[in-house]
Amino acid sequence: MNTLSRPRVLLADDHRMVTEGLKSLLSAEFDLVGVVEDGRTLIEAAGKTHPDVIVADITMPHLNGLDALGPLKKANPKARVVFLTMHQEVAYARRALEAGAAGFVLKHSAPAELIAAIRAALDGKTYITPALAGEVIHAFRRGDDAATDPVARLTPRQREILQLLVEGRSAKQIAGAIRISTRTVEFHKYQMMGALQLHNSAELIHFAIKHGIVAT
Repeated sequence: MNTLSRPRVLLADDHRMVTEGLKSLLSAEFDLVGVVEDGRTLIEAAGKTHPDVIVADITMPHLNGLDALGPLKKANPKARVVFLTMHQEVAYARRALEAGAAGFVLKHSAPAELIAAIRAALDGKTYITPALAGEVIHAFRRGDDAATDPVARLTPRQREILQLLVEGRSAKQIAGAIRISTRTVEFHKYQMMGALQLHNSAELIHFAIKHGIVAT
C-alpha cells in the first residue's frame, strides 16, 4: 500500500524507550506523522499534522493526556484518540471515555492490542482493553460520578493549573504560560482547595500525584 494512503498517526509519550519501540510497530502499518513528549506540544502538533488517530499517554509533562483531549477534540473533531497508559484503574478509563477517547489500552498489553485499538478507532468504534472492559461497563451502569471520582470536581483549567503547580511552577510562571493573571491563578488554587476540602499546597500536590494528574 502506498505510504501516502495509509492512516496518519501521531504519537505522544514522554518515555523515549517506549516511543522507540512504538515507532517500529506503528510505522509498519501506519504513516507516523510525528512524536511528541508533552500535552501542549501534542495539541500544537495535531493542529499541524492533522492525524487520523492520536496515540497518547495519560501522564505527560505540562498538560496530561486527559486534559489535552478536550482542546484536541475541539480543534479537530474528527481526530480519534487512543490512550496507551500504565494506569490500570477503572476511573482513568471512564474519565477518558467520557472525555471522548476512542480507545484505552494498557502498556503491558500485547502490541497487537494497540493495533486493534487503532483500527477500531479508524472504523469509528471504541476499544477498551479486555483487562478492564467488564469493570468499565459495570462502572457506567452503576452511574459512578464525581462523588466517587474527586478529580471530576475540578474544571479543566484547574487541573491544568494544578499540574503546573506540582511541576514546580510559580504562580507568576503559570500565569505567563497559560495567559491569565497571577491573581486568577491564586483564585483557582483556593477554589480547588475548597472543592477538594484540602487545606494547603502540600495537600494539593499529594492529591495530584495520588490521582495521576501528574507523575511523581
